[in-house]
Amino acid sequence: MKTKEDASVKIKDLVKTYTDDRGRPTFTAVKNISLDIKNGEFMVLVGPSGCGKSTTLRMVAGLEKISSGTISIGDKVVNDLEPKDRGISMVFQSYALYPHMNLFDNMAFGLKLAKKTKEFIADTVGKTSKALGLDHMLQRKPGALSGGQRQRVALGRAIVRDPKVFLFDEPLSNLDAKMRVQMRTEISRLHVEFGSTMIYVTHDQVEAMTMGDRICVMRDGLIMQVADPLTLFRQPENLFVAGFIGSPPMNLVKSKIQRREGGLFYVETSESNSLTLPIRGLLEPVAGKHVDKEIVFGVRPEQIGTEPKADGSSTEVTLVVEIAEPMGSESIVYLKTGTGSIIARIQGDHIFHLGEQVNAQFELDKVTLFDPKTEDVLK
Repeated sequence: MKTKEDASVKIKDLVKTYTDDRGRPTFTAVKNISLDIKNGEFMVLVGPSGCGKSTTLRMVAGLEKISSGTISIGDKVVNDLEPKDRGISMVFQSYALYPHMNLFDNMAFGLKLAKKTKEFIADTVGKTSKALGLDHMLQRKPGALSGGQRQRVALGRAIVRDPKVFLFDEPLSNLDAKMRVQMRTEISRLHVEFGSTMIYVTHDQVEAMTMGDRICVMRDGLIMQVADPLTLFRQPENLFVAGFIGSPPMNLVKSKIQRREGGLFYVETSESNSLTLPIRGLLEPVAGKHVDKEIVFGVRPEQIGTEPKADGSSTEVTLVVEIAEPMGSESIVYLKTGTGSIIARIQGDHIFHLGEQVNAQFELDKVTLFDPKTEDVLK
């Protein structure tokens, strides 16, 4: 089912500055950001605490006053509209359910305020509770429910209002790991079913990667990059995104480009035992512009294994195991280098031991290079 009317969200030059009691600026939480969210898109705002993602969401909802800039839902600027007039529903980290009401009344509360008929309310709540697996417990009160069930009631309360845009502010933070996975699936399924525009705030990059059509990565009130999950993973535009996206994150090694016999090499900036790797393929022209200069060499743990590539594209380096974390079908292995360690995600059920030597195979055609001063990717 698709949204009947345009529910795109356009954020332009948005600023939020907090002031003291005399009106003097004290802190700018959101710094002149612009973001276009398509009709029916699942957009995730992700970043560390204090990056401005929840403040941005609350400005879209009308719960925070905008300092400057515009927010449009559909073709209407909503800066001066009350939250109830914006066509949005919000699901919070806290369930915010009425403890004295049963599930039916909690979900129906907004519809009753809107003076909908009893028949409409019963039909809408009935269909929604069935979709969420709550139809057999509508007479229970929130105190008799698990955390996951309460969060589903909060979702249902948002869904019955049939909003243009759903807003989620870290809704799964209070749940245990197993329930979080289940609720991620539930919210993603509802997005497919309803086709609604959804904006989802989280600090958990695994949630962002598994749920979002596109992801907006934020830091210090600024947008670092907006892209689909695979593009963020493969082509980060800066050091922050490279280090934030991925679990474990990308290895970022301070190195120098050196020209030696045999071509160009990455040489780790270390007094001894430097990691030295040849530069091949598409990165040679880029690296050639930075000979004898410092760069940051980025390689994903998934791009380091123990089996050589059949096409000969991998490069072997012998390294020593510092820490090994067996995960069953794979192991997270920390390999010692001159300045610290690099992390490899190695497939197979082999048990690695402290001090063991490993012939690590690097996929150097997938490396990313960064400027250590600007922190941007080198092109």
